[in-house]
Amino acid sequence: MLKKIKQHSLKKHTEKSLTERDISQRNTSLKYLGFLVDEALFDDFERLYEFGKELGLQRKDVKVFTFVETRRKIPSLRQNQITNKEFTWRGEIQNQNAQEFLDFPFDVLIGYYKGKHEFLGAMVAQSKAKFKIGFNGADERLFDLLLIVDLQKPEAFKSEVKKYLKILKKID
Repeated sequence: MLKKIKQHSLKKHTEKSLTERDISQRNTSLKYLGFLVDEALFDDFERLYEFGKELGLQRKDVKVFTFVETRRKIPSLRQNQITNKEFTWRGEIQNQNAQEFLDFPFDVLIGYYKGKHEFLGAMVAQSKAKFKIGFNGADERLFDLLLIVDLQKPEAFKSEVKKYLKILKKID
């Protein structure tokens, strides 16, 4: 029962965030890049920082935030991580680091997850990012660009993202 209420609340928060989104800065060039990643799908974060470097960014200008279904028993020093337990039954996020990540005005935010994901989708919707990139099967209302790429093939992912960032004149 509580899970259904939480899902409904997340959906309401997502809808509200979509209507309040400011798209006036959508065409700015790339200076800050953010990744919202499903850790069940991908956990080699160093590759994402290297990708930022390939795009001409410094490591400090690339931020990675991850979602884990449930936190492992092993203590972790990672602070850029959120679990489903950190979403209240009203759909609000109780994680200060996540809130700071979502409030940061990234020039491009990449939702690195497959299909529709209620928690990561809610985070993408709440993000203050100017331009959002997602992948096939995701909720198309959340993203400005959806790519059809196998996320298990990092080279294909990189080349597609680079191609479209050049077309959109976000990078040279």
